[in-house]
Amino acid sequence: MVLAPAVVLLAVVVLPVGVLLLAFVAGVISWLLPGRLRTARVLWMAIFYLFWDAVVVVVAFALWVGSGFGWRLRSTAFQRAHYAFAAHMLQVLFWQVRWTLRLSIEIDEADLDRTAEGRPLVVASRHAGPGDSFILVHALLNWFDREPRVVLKDTLQWDPAIDVLLNRLPAQFVTPRSARRDGAPTTTSGVARLAEHLGPRGALLIFPEGGNVTPRRRLARIEALRRAGHPELAVQAEQMTNVMAPHAGGLLTAVDAAPDAPVVFVAHTGLERLVTVADIWRELPMDKRIVMKGWSVPPGQVPADEAGQVDWLFEWWGRIDRWIEDHEAVVAGLGHNVEAVTAPARPPGIVAPEDDASSASAAAVPDDESPADPEPSVAP
Repeated sequence: MVLAPAVVLLAVVVLPVGVLLLAFVAGVISWLLPGRLRTARVLWMAIFYLFWDAVVVVVAFALWVGSGFGWRLRSTAFQRAHYAFAAHMLQVLFWQVRWTLRLSIEIDEADLDRTAEGRPLVVASRHAGPGDSFILVHALLNWFDREPRVVLKDTLQWDPAIDVLLNRLPAQFVTPRSARRDGAPTTTSGVARLAEHLGPRGALLIFPEGGNVTPRRRLARIEALRRAGHPELAVQAEQMTNVMAPHAGGLLTAVDAAPDAPVVFVAHTGLERLVTVADIWRELPMDKRIVMKGWSVPPGQVPADEAGQVDWLFEWWGRIDRWIEDHEAVVAGLGHNVEAVTAPARPPGIVAPEDDASSASAAAVPDDESPADPEPSVAP
């Protein structure tokens, strides 16, 4: 009632002022920093996102009115309408990201064959770099024709577009354990609720690491495993230099709640060195290529017992770590002279991606209850 109308009003006020200011700043910065235009790019993206947010709020209000002032908002037809709208807006957003930040996304042999077609998915991805959760949702919606369900940190509801849109779709906002009130939903309970009745196009997206990888968090996770009496897992975590030891609780809950769903593990690289605001500022324009790789695991290959599932998860996380290491070695060998690819190759059995230019965080939270989950941290 306050933030959503304020965003729309602010967008109307900012439009004439923002365009003039952007032109002035772009001229000054282009004179001082030819070729980079950091300030102009940041200012433009901020203005663009403000209007993007405002459009989401206005259209969401129209959908609410069209549903009979909320009467049929949870119906199948309006759920699909909201997914279609979210997909389009993410196409627009990533078209602008490519144009302003020179950021491209490529899928490297996504192993999603026809055995997963028409079946729900549980997607477990590494978490590194700014906005990678947006990228995963964008890919699931627009490239793989899926309807993603996500677990998010509750503070993301301060963004009116995320708050309004995702509270109408199957999603779960969770408060970190340290600030959670009695009776509030936990990550594990939220995952269990979302994993039920996924449907043939459903995809539950979860980030087992719980937050973006940083050296401090990685070391803290290793020490937490040792204190919890899991020295063998701590040793495995030490050997994984590009990822953090995963929390097992949420993923294993999803596997139990959706036993017929294949599990898809996702690795990606390209943004992991963007940890701080200073890192992002230094890299602008980014001129980066994000490469994503997916492996699908049929339900029958998931161990039945909890200890076996934890070992299975750590083995897969080690495979993700090795893929990242190998990919970065190849890029380093090429001297980073890699051509940007703006559309992935079409994997078998997957709907071909549309041209983003013609048509658009979910932030991860840690899993709660698992023998391999001591003292989880919260994603920023």
